[in-house]
Amino acid sequence: MLSFIAQRLIQSVLVMLTVALIAFAMFRYVGDPIASMVGQDTTPEQRAQLREQLGLDDPFVVQYAHFVADAVRGDFGMSYRHRRPVSELIEERMPATLELSFVSAVMALVLGIPMGIYTALKRRGILSKAFMAISLAGISLPTFLIGILLILFFGVQLRWLPSFGRGDVVSLGWWTTGFLTKSGWLALIMPAITLALFQMTLIMRLVRAEMLEVLRADFIKFARARGLPERLINFRHALKNTMVPVITITGLQLGSIIAFAIITETVFQWPGMGLLFIQAISMVDIPVMAAYLVLIAFMFVVINLVVDLLYFAVDPRLRVQSK
Repeated sequence: MLSFIAQRLIQSVLVMLTVALIAFAMFRYVGDPIASMVGQDTTPEQRAQLREQLGLDDPFVVQYAHFVADAVRGDFGMSYRHRRPVSELIEERMPATLELSFVSAVMALVLGIPMGIYTALKRRGILSKAFMAISLAGISLPTFLIGILLILFFGVQLRWLPSFGRGDVVSLGWWTTGFLTKSGWLALIMPAITLALFQMTLIMRLVRAEMLEVLRADFIKFARARGLPERLINFRHALKNTMVPVITITGLQLGSIIAFAIITETVFQWPGMGLLFIQAISMVDIPVMAAYLVLIAFMFVVINLVVDLLYFAVDPRLRVQSK
């Protein structure tokens, strides 16, 4: 077990170094940040002085080494646009993104897994066909279109829900939450549904496919031949074996919820990290862009590590092979 964790930690460190290199190299040569920071009346001497202050004249390797060393300490430099530390900007925007992602993930799991189980056990039922139709729409429609349709129907025509913003929030130290206000919950409903719909349908279809595959296995036939109750077969034997591959895919999909929040936050003007990233792209704010990609990669690495450990705990074959 310890050697397994050590191997995954080493792989995680290598992945983070690679992502940091790609992010830094990609945005190192995208546009000129000085042009977005100064006006047309700025002299070449002033531009050169600003480049020197920001360290943009240093060699690539030196800049990358400084970037990695500072990132380990949580320091991603100064935002070219806001003239503030990037860590402060991320700290302000992170609660909004994490709360949105958390609610969307809970919705996707709480609805997706039972729907997948039901459609596998009741394949010819009317409700199963309705679930499959919903899943087809959820996979086919783009996320931004779903958000726009929800805004048009519930925000513009019915005026039940706010179409943008986060609502009223309560500060709990450095953390700001909308869970403690009515307007915060109302503002969260449409973005959470928009973000969760694709993941929910994907999880539902995955659980259904794996459940059907397990139900056709020989040990299920033997269990039925022994006269075991159908409920015991479905929920103890079949579901347990279904969840082994589902854990892996579901964990990665939960990580992608945070990454896909960019589109949802843009549609609903949700004040999270995704909207900050989009604004940084328009202003060529390289420190913010690089910090965001590194942070998202770190979240993926952590989630992937947790999924590997769960997979190791659930599947006894991995424990046998590691001995």
